[in-house]
Amino acid sequence: MSAIPNEPMAPPLELGNRDPASSPQSMVPTALSARPPLAILTAFWFYVMLSNVVYAHSMGIVLRSNGNMPVFASWDARVVQHLLLYPLLIGCVYLSLRVGWRSPWRAWPIQTLLGLVFSALASPLLMVSEYVVGDHIYKHRHTPHTMTDFWKGPEPAIWLSSVTNFLLTYGFCLALVTGFSLYQRFRDSQLRVAALERAWSAARLATLRMQLSPHTLFNLLHTIRGQISWDPQKAQAMVVQLGDLLRRLLSAGERDFSRLSDELHFTYSYLELQKQRFPDRLTLHFPQVEVLPGVWMPSLILQPLVENAVMHGLSGHEGPVTIRIEIDSHDKQHLVIRITNTVAAERAAGREGVGLRNVRERLAVQFGEKASLEAAPAENGEWAAIVRLPLLRDGPTASSNTRRDALT
Repeated sequence: MSAIPNEPMAPPLELGNRDPASSPQSMVPTALSARPPLAILTAFWFYVMLSNVVYAHSMGIVLRSNGNMPVFASWDARVVQHLLLYPLLIGCVYLSLRVGWRSPWRAWPIQTLLGLVFSALASPLLMVSEYVVGDHIYKHRHTPHTMTDFWKGPEPAIWLSSVTNFLLTYGFCLALVTGFSLYQRFRDSQLRVAALERAWSAARLATLRMQLSPHTLFNLLHTIRGQISWDPQKAQAMVVQLGDLLRRLLSAGERDFSRLSDELHFTYSYLELQKQRFPDRLTLHFPQVEVLPGVWMPSLILQPLVENAVMHGLSGHEGPVTIRIEIDSHDKQHLVIRITNTVAAERAAGREGVGLRNVRERLAVQFGEKASLEAAPAENGEWAAIVRLPLLRDGPTASSNTRRDALT
């Protein structure tokens, strides 16, 4: 920024094309008392003061070396001028942000008036500053006695030059603060969107988990109903087992992740209920608890798969059904769970049911592309469901980090 001299001998100004009208119209009223905008405004105003002082001082030295009379205000007068303009700048920018730009017919006149008020007072405050510091430059100036002398003298041109310079300076200050305020709004909106996405994902997962309870309860009640008429004692025992299973189901449904051993124990409890109905047809093969890795996995992710294995494995034929669960974590990065069951030949290529869609959706929400579910016919007339997901050894903390990485 160039400084404004006190006489018409001043060199022409070379200013950038700055205009307060370039501020965005979507500005929301913002209090300037916040520290970051105030720091930006203060730093820029210090730069303006320093550039004007250095320019005026260097030009004064050049003119004095050529024997010309002093025409630039002293450096201390310009420092005082900018100090006097500083609270006025803060007030005008604060009012400008309060007015905003959303109603152009009302905002533009007020914004223009604020800029003109600030820039119009710059030259008078420079004169006040010169008197305050005792600058003797006015001894060499002709004081006009009438309005005609005033308009014929250099004062109007000096004042207009000062208004032009400080109006553009004010516009650039307003653009800086407005831009930073818009950045804050954008950052805050991103944080709100991220929080809403996390809340939406949590609500979606809770909904998916709750879908399991009535579906499981419906099938198990039908299983118990088949035992009541011809084996009441076994039905009573199954009701007790069902109560324990439902307690575990509700407990697991309240959390996103659980240990692999807990998931397999819950799955085993469910399959034991089914085996009591079909003791001659249903055979179960589970991995040994001692060899299970100490990892975590999404709660209730296996239950829909084993339920699907029971319902689709037993239907369509009268032969025996073998359900086998295998765990593989040898690659140290993924946990692979394979569930196979015997199935009737004509049902080997059946369409995907609710349970499989539920599992796919939960894996997509929690892990994105890092997890997958493959369900397809396998060898020897079996159906295989293979779940592949990241190997989580550190519990829910690592699980939450993995989910956040999958969503970003």
